[in-house]
Amino acid sequence: MSQILPSANELADHARAEPSFADWQQGYGPLQHSLETRAAVFRLAHQLVQAGLQPDVARVYRLLHGLDRINAAALWLVVHMTYAQRVRLDGSALAAADFKVTPEGHTGGALNMVPAYAGYLALNALTGETRGWLMGQGHCVAAIEALNLLTANQHPEQAERYPCDETGMSRLVGDFYSYAQAADGRAGIPLGSHVNPHTAGGIAEGGYLGFAELQYAHLPLPGETLVAFLSDGAAEEQRGSDWMPRWWRAEDCGLALPVMIANGRRIEQRTELGTDRGMAGFREHLAHCGFDPIGLDGRDPAAFACALWEMEQRLAHRVQERRSGILRYPLPMPYAIAEVEKGFGFYGAGSNAAHNLPLPGNPHVDDESRALFNQHAGVLWVPPAELQQACARLLEGRGARPLERDHPLALRRPALPRIPALHYSDAACSPMAALDRFFVDLVAANPQLRPRVGNPDELASNRLGEVLKTLKHRVSQPESELEAVDGAIITALNEEAVVSACLANQGGLNLVASYEAFCVKMLGAVRQTLIFARQQKEVGRPAGWLGWPLVATSHTWENGKNQQSHQDTSFCEALLGEMGDMVRLVFPADHNSALALLPAIYQARGQLACMVIPKREQPSQFGRRQAEQLAADGAILVDEYLGDSAPGDDSPGNDSPGDAPLLLIATGAYQLTEMRRAAARLSAAHCSWRLIYLQEPGRFRAPRDHWEQAAIAEAAVRDRLFPQACARRILLTHMRPEVARGYLGAILPDVRQSRALGYRNRGGTLDQAGMLFANRASWAHVLEAAAELLGVALEHLLDADERAAVAGRGEPRVLC
Repeated sequence: MSQILPSANELADHARAEPSFADWQQGYGPLQHSLETRAAVFRLAHQLVQAGLQPDVARVYRLLHGLDRINAAALWLVVHMTYAQRVRLDGSALAAADFKVTPEGHTGGALNMVPAYAGYLALNALTGETRGWLMGQGHCVAAIEALNLLTANQHPEQAERYPCDETGMSRLVGDFYSYAQAADGRAGIPLGSHVNPHTAGGIAEGGYLGFAELQYAHLPLPGETLVAFLSDGAAEEQRGSDWMPRWWRAEDCGLALPVMIANGRRIEQRTELGTDRGMAGFREHLAHCGFDPIGLDGRDPAAFACALWEMEQRLAHRVQERRSGILRYPLPMPYAIAEVEKGFGFYGAGSNAAHNLPLPGNPHVDDESRALFNQHAGVLWVPPAELQQACARLLEGRGARPLERDHPLALRRPALPRIPALHYSDAACSPMAALDRFFVDLVAANPQLRPRVGNPDELASNRLGEVLKTLKHRVSQPESELEAVDGAIITALNEEAVVSACLANQGGLNLVASYEAFCVKMLGAVRQTLIFARQQKEVGRPAGWLGWPLVATSHTWENGKNQQSHQDTSFCEALLGEMGDMVRLVFPADHNSALALLPAIYQARGQLACMVIPKREQPSQFGRRQAEQLAADGAILVDEYLGDSAPGDDSPGNDSPGDAPLLLIATGAYQLTEMRRAAARLSAAHCSWRLIYLQEPGRFRAPRDHWEQAAIAEAAVRDRLFPQACARRILLTHMRPEVARGYLGAILPDVRQSRALGYRNRGGTLDQAGMLFANRASWAHVLEAAAELLGVALEHLLDADERAAVAGRGEPRVLC
């Protein structure tokens, strides 16, 4: 779209004719409006009036005049949040005792976010629409908190503690980085160092730079608008953020407006985009990727408001051209670049020090730094009456429009999905077949819920053929029947990008499947979502998005055909360390046990599940009733042998009165098969045993708080499955045995009488049996452990060749 802007002479004439424009264009404090911004504001004001969104241009200019003062007051608050423990609304200088002993804050980035978020608030007020927002650089939260206080956009606990007066502001700045702690160990104040559930409208912490860049296009649903504030450092380094035009479709996506804050600096050095050549190259790169770059003055809140409005108009025009057949996907997606010195508005702007503490010293003890603070903060001070009038202008006419804290993405809570019929099967097959059919049926039964499938490489290899056939890869130019412009499968050889597509689809149905070893690359994005959802629960506003599974398939034990890089159990081990009420870790062993888990996973809210599923054909281990009991309890008694005859003098049997059976515990499909083989040998030797399949190990850990306690198996279930009388126990786990033992102390309480076997970091180009042998995790190694616990000679359980193999002196293949 061409943009016709007035000339300098025309703007001068307009200022003479319209005093409110003349008043606004004078700026405030360090903020001076550029010619380009003045022209953009002129255009915005007239377009808003033409659209019937404002009664006259004067009202627009008066609001923006007030916005300059709100912007300055927020900058003033931000620098106080870093350095001071109180404010003085009369503008008087702060004394040494008014400053923090230990200042802290990501000051420069927060200062740069003030005009960005202020411009977003202003456009909402001018158009009567509450857009969503997302900030990738969550450490800039001071900007958000300051402006939320000034504009009465707070959650109840913050509104009570931080009213818009000297007392409330002083409490806000004093609380920031105060490290206050409640008696239970949690934060003692409704304020954090990053975006958190107390931050009104916050939907992501933004602690991991780069994930907002991967998620923003997938977040809004049709009819919604999201403004995504992004980091220049993350944007230039996070591969995948430049793919967003590939995935965005007007038919199933809301408006996504990326705004990069290009302040040109990381913590210790200049970014590539901080150079003229780097910025020019980045613009060319964006255009090549399908973006439509728009530059703006990153110092000016009015420039942000104008740019966001222009982005909306351009994207709407492109959508119309697409519907008219003029354009094809990918459409040119507007991308705003706000160029600004890091820390603009305060001392030290543009320097490395601006990132954190821009002053040369601590004002609490350093006279020079104290003088510099009072000098530069003084330029930002706004008289209280003037500030009150400015805030009133921004808030007038709000009516029933939702507060920014209540934007649609922050209140996401779709209706629970209708669960399709479950097709159990007793035939040997790949357990992935259960998931394949279920997800296709689930999507068909819930057309109101947008589906997304995250696929880093090959769905067919992971046995999701029907998902691929039905939902198709999303591409701009289909080349086969498995691709479509409106496909629901986001495919890229970038695990962070594809999992982010599903983490962002909080209004729909999701599925991610990847090789287990490469799931590790998803961990940061997944963990950020889990942490934020847990914190939402803790503050009493639990996340409402629907649960879904991260499927780790082609897993360690069946990926022996590849090298050890493809053999890694780290992902499930890491998730076992997360809070059990936020992520379930399950190891279904067959078709039916996988299927029985799915209804509860997809009807959970604010909870993910990691399903470690074999893709190769597995025998049927559980009938429908057993599978459903296993899904409910987390573990099940598979079989037992309590002795069928009294052993002779030379028998190793332990079924004499008072002796308890050996407890065999398996986690993982291949581990269950090995345990069954070991159990058969124990039966032949008249050794009693009980075999438990532990499908969900996290259910049997020691809970860390009362929320996690609700996800733990009841004591009666635990005692029934793992009776104290069965003191001798062997765990054969999919994971590293040390990790499993550490988490499962409740069911492996006595190290002297228990053994844990599993992945020992051994691998290579081996088959399944070779992997088990290399990690001393075969059925024969279980029997070696059993002999130690039972105090019997190994020759009672293994023959000579088998013993030689276990001892590392024979042929491993005799154990196959």
